[in-house]
Amino acid sequence: MLGIIGAMEEEVAGLKEKMVVEQTIQRASMEFLKGSLEGKPVVVVRCGIGKVNAAICTQILADEFHVDAIVNTGIAGSLKNEINIGDIVLSTDTMQHDMDATGFGYEYGIIPRMETSCFQSDEKLMALAKECCERVNPDISVFTGRVVSGDQFISDKAKKDWISEHFQGFCTEMEGAAIAQAAYLNQVPFLIIRAISDKADNSAQMDYAEFERKAIIHSVRLMTEIAKLW
Repeated sequence: MLGIIGAMEEEVAGLKEKMVVEQTIQRASMEFLKGSLEGKPVVVVRCGIGKVNAAICTQILADEFHVDAIVNTGIAGSLKNEINIGDIVLSTDTMQHDMDATGFGYEYGIIPRMETSCFQSDEKLMALAKECCERVNPDISVFTGRVVSGDQFISDKAKKDWISEHFQGFCTEMEGAAIAQAAYLNQVPFLIIRAISDKADNSAQMDYAEFERKAIIHSVRLMTEIAKLW
């Protein structure tokens, strides 16, 4: 069974419309829709915004639904000039840009006393998603690279530049690395998919509302195709 997580209702509403819903289960104030998408067993859930919501949601998918893999779909701010609004980023790995234990001698993003702080995505899922995206979203570009997360909406160029310098990320958002960490701890394969809705700089507030809808359309198209072939 494939677990599909979105942070906002807008991100999962399009998938819910395409699902055959067999059961709706409430856990931790989240609504888990169990059923099928393109004939394949799935659980679709809106986790809410931020890393804590995302991690709790992932743990429930592992504990209660015993999912075989998790895909997190949503929107993000671009960290590279060549990644434009509307494009899609598939995670090769993830890190948390707001993890700061530098006072103990660690580098930014390093989680003390963990074997890794850089969580690797499932290569098969990534390859499948890239193939699917190129087929169903030919009007945009698809990139593979690091997704960085933090409990911050990045709308300041100086902060964007700092994140880029320290983490070499392709995009920044608020849930992916937490989902990745929880999936890693539970040994569940995962992939983070992000459609670019803004440039994560001083134009982000202006761009966000205008481009969010188009970004979500691309994500829903892609997620539906992944489910069909997974």
